[in-house]
Amino acid sequence: MKTLTLKNKFQTNATLLPNDFIDNYMIDANGEFVKVYLFLLRHLDDPCLSLTLTAIADCLNNTEADILRAFRYWEKKGLLRAERDSDGKITALELQKMSLSGGDPAGSPQTDLPSRAEQPVCASSPSRTEKAVPIDSLRAQKEIKSLLFIAEQYLGKTLTHTEMETITYFYDTLHMSADLIEYLIESCVENGHKSMHYIRKVAFSWVEEGIETVSQAKEQSALYNKSCYTVLNAFGIKNRGPASSELTYIRKWAEEYAFSTDIIAEACRRTITATHQPSFEYADSILTKWHEKNIRHLKDIAPLDEEYQKERTAGRTASRPRASTRNLNNFERRSYDMESLEEQLLNSN
Repeated sequence: MKTLTLKNKFQTNATLLPNDFIDNYMIDANGEFVKVYLFLLRHLDDPCLSLTLTAIADCLNNTEADILRAFRYWEKKGLLRAERDSDGKITALELQKMSLSGGDPAGSPQTDLPSRAEQPVCASSPSRTEKAVPIDSLRAQKEIKSLLFIAEQYLGKTLTHTEMETITYFYDTLHMSADLIEYLIESCVENGHKSMHYIRKVAFSWVEEGIETVSQAKEQSALYNKSCYTVLNAFGIKNRGPASSELTYIRKWAEEYAFSTDIIAEACRRTITATHQPSFEYADSILTKWHEKNIRHLKDIAPLDEEYQKERTAGRTASRPRASTRNLNNFERRSYDMESLEEQLLNSN
């Protein structure tokens, strides 16, 4: 293969990227995080621009939560320092000097990573005086170390030994990627759940549902939020989320039955009409019947309603008792002797 020659034409309007970033930081970073860092680098000391979190998210076609995750990542790596107000909102960002080691801020959790002297110069032919460590193992330890630090930031406390083992279990045994584990912890905390027991239950459910990427998790989360909002809103339930038993029904309708939200909402409205109160059991009976009838669209319900009305009308007709009718023309007339009756009446007076 021929050697590639790189040429450069001088550009006055350019952003300089330190080689240390490419050599020590970029390789292990999520691509979206790299985009955020390059964007900040591009607008460093730009007096003509007033950046906001929303503006950065719109420009990079990301969510504000994704941008905040990137900020936290680069803070952890020591490349960024964020100033926050009393409410915890970011007011200023300061890019930090890079270190040749790839950046490990003070206070991050330590694991038994081999030192540089122990790392092989080449994976295929390590020096005799150096201990050969598989690259995958080094990367795994580095990612686990990063995850433990991120978890402590989200949970706001020092992790216990059991909690560290649980996160390592997600990575090692469940084979969840570091990005997915980070999003798992973030989404649980944002929903008000800091219990590792709850986080573990969500992790197991993701594995069972075949969720392997952050995008799949976000899609599932969006479906969950949309379905829950639809049901609670249709039932008029305010200021609380679904209970565990209620969530089981919602997952059944949205995932097992694969009903769209408009069909689920229609079943909830009919439930309120029939029972005058929220009833997940009654709504489930409606949706189960529609599932058995292979209902896929809202318009498919009307023919089913017509068929039901016909059967109901026919049933009422069949059960109605027949009226006993007589043919008046066949009434047997009796003959009376009117003169004799009149004579008896006169004699009685």
